[in-house]
Amino acid sequence: MSGPDLLVLHALRCVGTAGLERVAATTGLSESDVESELIDLAVAGLVTRFAEFGVWSLTETGRTADVERIIAELESAGARPAVTKAFDGFLVLNPELLDLCTAWQLRSVDGVMIANDHSDSSYDARVLDRFADFHGRATVVCAQLSSALPRFGRYRTRLAEALGRAGSGELEHVADSTASYHTVWAELHEDLLVTLGIPR
Repeated sequence: MSGPDLLVLHALRCVGTAGLERVAATTGLSESDVESELIDLAVAGLVTRFAEFGVWSLTETGRTADVERIIAELESAGARPAVTKAFDGFLVLNPELLDLCTAWQLRSVDGVMIANDHSDSSYDARVLDRFADFHGRATVVCAQLSSALPRFGRYRTRLAEALGRAGSGELEHVADSTASYHTVWAELHEDLLVTLGIPR
């Protein structure tokens, strides 16, 4: 099972430069625990803090260390075949998710594509129904991943939270915030590429 230091280090690898709140949301750790881990990682030269912005980022040494530790975790768990199979399932779903996000952000009016200003609640409801259908299939992939490596379980939780909040009227949780369904899905994509050692 991934230790908190690896969870924090890898979160920064997948989300990029981030503050305590986002790293905590990504890892499921408390902000105080995240801060403690980041301080230790900074002492080790693996992360750096930009105090003026209140954010943290990996150093080049940290990026290298993350790759080494993540691959070592994968191999020691014997999880490569299962994660590879789940990644294949992810790749099948990925184009559909991108199409859904486009449908959320744009809509056709009199044959012309315009920005969706979300004034048509029935249109938004139809797209959210499609997201719910998609989520049912995405959950299967997430379950396969978390069975192989428990740290992947956070994605299933975060995707469900994003969809639930969008359905409750917090529409930015579809594709317009760092906690949105689209953002979490993109982080999962990055995580899978790093874990399997696949270059972009």
